[in-house]
Amino acid sequence: MPSLRELQCGLAAAIILGDRDAMPALGIAGGTLDGDARIGIYRSNVFANYRKALAATYPVVHALVGPAFFAAVVDAFVRAHPSRRGDVNRYGGELAPFLASYAPARELPYLSDVARLEWAIDQAAIAADAEPLDLAGLATVPQAALGTLRLVLHPSARLVVSPYPIFRIWQAHQPGHDGDAPIDLAEGGDALLVIRGADGVSLQPLSPSAHAFLAAVAAQLALDAAVDRAVTAEAAFDLGEALRQHVAARTIVGFRASVPSRRADP
Repeated sequence: MPSLRELQCGLAAAIILGDRDAMPALGIAGGTLDGDARIGIYRSNVFANYRKALAATYPVVHALVGPAFFAAVVDAFVRAHPSRRGDVNRYGGELAPFLASYAPARELPYLSDVARLEWAIDQAAIAADAEPLDLAGLATVPQAALGTLRLVLHPSARLVVSPYPIFRIWQAHQPGHDGDAPIDLAEGGDALLVIRGADGVSLQPLSPSAHAFLAAVAAQLALDAAVDRAVTAEAAFDLGEALRQHVAARTIVGFRASVPSRRADP
């Protein structure tokens, strides 16, 4: 007799993947409907729930492609990336790379980047909070050691970069947006900071140097290395101004001292 786990896996395979070989072990019998019809009812409900949940996470993608196309995307995505957790509202992080290789969407090359932006917004909204930067603690760090510090971004901070104007695309599909000027995909790309503040999640366009600096911080590079990245992007980068701005806005909320590496004993 199949175990509960085996029955659950078989049912998931039959519903999500349409695996007919999994049907016999489920022992579906009785009534006026055959096994395929019964599973079909569950399949319709399951995929409808996935479409609804992902439309809530990706409203701009949904608006860009329309309900029918979006439903087809979700159905294909769910089969390629079955959920590994029970909460469907935390599902869908792989949609952006999926769209990048989804053949029917190849005429919309910006679509996967819009999806990355919307996932960043979704994750920023539910990320943990953090206390402001400990300025008193920072003041105790010796001047000579400041360049070795590794700054810490707010847990909700996400950086999204695209060669396409995804910020304007996103703005054009927000409730109450005024204006319908066409968006030229060749007008240039965006580097955006997505972060949650007191008023909710915000999207902030970044200059090349600001993005390079924050990306280096996110990668846990030492402060000196982060500044080098920023100056390489734009020679006029001002570290003092960047720190004042991002500490005040709580983009930067912490720091870690570098731990010297130890040689292994011979």
